[in-house]
Amino acid sequence: MRRTMKGVVGAVCLLTALTVAPGVAHAARALSWTDCGDGLQCGEVTVPVDWREPRGGTIALGVARLPARDQATKRGVLVVNLGGPAQQVSVLRVAKDAFTDLTRWFDVVVADPRGFETSAGITCPYPAPLPENLEWASPDQATYERYRAANHRFGVDCGRAAGPLAGRLDSWQVARDLDALRAALGQTRLNYYGNSYGTVYAQSYAQFFPHRVGRMYLDSVLDHTTRSWTDWLVPRARTMERDMERFAEWCAGEPTCALHGRDTLAVWDDLLARAAREPIPGAGTTVNASRIVSRTNPAFEGEWPDLARSIAEAHAGDATRFAEQPVGGRDPDLSRIAFCADFPYPSDYRVLKAWEAELRAITPHIGWVATWPMAYHCAGLPGTGTYPPHRLHVRGLPPILIASGAHDSTTPPLDARRVAAQLGNARYLPVQGGHALYLSGHPCVREHVHRYLTTGALPPEGTACGVA
Repeated sequence: MRRTMKGVVGAVCLLTALTVAPGVAHAARALSWTDCGDGLQCGEVTVPVDWREPRGGTIALGVARLPARDQATKRGVLVVNLGGPAQQVSVLRVAKDAFTDLTRWFDVVVADPRGFETSAGITCPYPAPLPENLEWASPDQATYERYRAANHRFGVDCGRAAGPLAGRLDSWQVARDLDALRAALGQTRLNYYGNSYGTVYAQSYAQFFPHRVGRMYLDSVLDHTTRSWTDWLVPRARTMERDMERFAEWCAGEPTCALHGRDTLAVWDDLLARAAREPIPGAGTTVNASRIVSRTNPAFEGEWPDLARSIAEAHAGDATRFAEQPVGGRDPDLSRIAFCADFPYPSDYRVLKAWEAELRAITPHIGWVATWPMAYHCAGLPGTGTYPPHRLHVRGLPPILIASGAHDSTTPPLDARRVAAQLGNARYLPVQGGHALYLSGHPCVREHVHRYLTTGALPPEGTACGVA
């Protein structure tokens, strides 16, 4: 399972050595703001299509700001990336209330990453494929290979639609876009809040522009420094497994749980074994083990009562709840291409099944599922790994604040700890919580973030945040 990225990392280091010295080679004009509705002001920043050829073609990045409430007393500008990789401007329109506190002190500014929506938005010719019946876990080889072929065709055709931006959507390019944005905002240093995938851009920016980092808060860190997929997967699997164990502990102590008085994990394991032998009827169809685990995320405590009912009913022979389509939108089609440019996850079925088997040995109930989501993103995509993970070598950074939720299997705490150790002058804040701690309103986290961003003061060593 210890397949590494060492071979491609060497190529990245070579490319880095051959590029121009850090800096905005493309002159950034000052931003001009116009009202664009919903309390936002919008503008554009012109950047090269390819920062390795800064005198070539250009694109315009769409930028929006939520102005500080009192422009006369504001403390500066805070650039935010809410994650994805995905558009930001349209998200800020609907999520602006989450930043009300921050507008006491800052103009809150976002930019659509290159290729998304207002930043030379790429329109793929058809939607990205999804797995059959949205079953993300442990497919049979024939099903997986059909998906991989479809995802390959999507990648090829979307790459054609991308035109000159094809192969230029990774965080190496976006870090330089961020520095152009900093310059256009008239800021000597970049004050930055990155959430989830926004922390990948932060890692790249800190590596190339350490002397231009101001205050930087990273929430729910996605580690772009790990060369071994083993090291990357195991924390996700163990966090998910622990979430399932927490769910079982809740059922044991909660009389209203539909599985109260039973061995919840034993019932779960038996349900999956039975569904693997023979799919269980439900809602006019049948539900196999793959669909059951694909519909289960034990991280969300508010959903534990429904999860318990779903398991109890399916174990009794009615899998209707697991047959229902999950609620929620889908990632933008371009997300997987940008993601896999930074994270070239292997897509060989035999490798993936071997990893699944090894994860089952240490996380037998559900953690092994961590093998598959990345495989579906990157399966068969051409041109992945244009800027793959590698260790950071950074000096001279100011203090940085990093927080992560103990129950977050998407960006587990070990990711944040590894990145914090490589950034040098960083303080890690452990939190009893899940993903996107500041955005979800965790009061302890928000208090520390506000103090840090406004004064530069990090929480004392050993500080932790409990349950919200």
